Amino acid sequence: MKPHSRTTTRNILAVGLVAGLALVTGCTKSESDDSAPAQTSSSGDAGKQVAESGGGKNCAIGDYGADKLDLKSAVVGFSQSEKEANPFRIAETASIKAEASKRGIKLLTANAQSQFSKQISDVQDLIAKGAKLLVIAPLNSDGWEPVLRSAQAKKIPIITIDRQINAAPCKDYVSFIGSDFVAQGRRAADQLIEATGGKGEIAILLGAAGNNVTTERTKGFEDRVKAKAPGLKIVFKQTGEFTREKGQSVTEQLIQSKPGIKAIYAENDEMGLGAVNALKGAGKKPGAVKIVTIDGTRNAVQGIADGWISAVIESNPRFGPLAFATLDSFTQGKPVGEDIVIQDSQYTGANAKADLNKAY
Repeated sequence: MKPHSRTTTRNILAVGLVAGLALVTGCTKSESDDSAPAQTSSSGDAGKQVAESGGGKNCAIGDYGADKLDLKSAVVGFSQSEKEANPFRIAETASIKAEASKRGIKLLTANAQSQFSKQISDVQDLIAKGAKLLVIAPLNSDGWEPVLRSAQAKKIPIITIDRQINAAPCKDYVSFIGSDFVAQGRRAADQLIEATGGKGEIAILLGAAGNNVTTERTKGFEDRVKAKAPGLKIVFKQTGEFTREKGQSVTEQLIQSKPGIKAIYAENDEMGLGAVNALKGAGKKPGAVKIVTIDGTRNAVQGIADGWISAVIESNPRFGPLAFATLDSFTQGKPVGEDIVIQDSQYTGANAKADLNKAY
């Protein structure tokens, strides 16, 4: 199965879901410039997702080969990929559970504890327990063939969230719902360019290998730096595996090997917070090394207010309302977008304190 590219398409749910999106209005960003600061919403809308509009392919239940069903009476299985020590995963799971409860839907859940083989067996188990619909937050992008075969045999629709799987939309799965990760990388680069004046040696704390988030956040960042700030030199790249502990240990190595480092791009907040710990341990002052991260956790946004982090690009984990609205429309026979891109905000020194309540 060939990977499904999503970096240039911005699809939205069709007519039936558009009305449902009233439930998930929230922070938006400029359509014309992905580096532009997001428009902020009132605190009452804090954290809610909204999909971006745009052209692209849709998927209908007949195309997928499944049968119509009543979502309220169906069993939905949710597979979480990682240990819920990460605030992103905590917020994501809580959002799925809360929306299922709100809609009166029976939800079966499983957590792979960051083990891909366990996630595959988890999803197989959810199917065996009677799940008629699946929402999957994949750990890796490849290796899903056993699950896809089992789901196809029972005509089970699959929605993936926050990470893609390398498979065919509207054939192997219905829709992917998530951020534009290349755009996130570009926006992070814009913030780092501004923070550094576009000159100096910089480092990248890469996310975990084997998923599209790391690949696309790296591409967006590197392409933007090359195009807009040739004076910035990427002299260090190493994975921090999306964890605070590894982000700290890698940054400790970085400080020793590259004492003149001017800035760090961390591909998620947890690694960025680990970098902050390493800098504190090395006796650095806030702002001595500029840091830009991606996610939007409360601790990272507080890091901006405290002077340790320059900017945080949001990656909104509150998928519950949009995921269930997608399933609802799809199971009623209404077409939904194969690739549903959500809008993300961002935090800087200008709004971190005021918008801290919107972080998770």
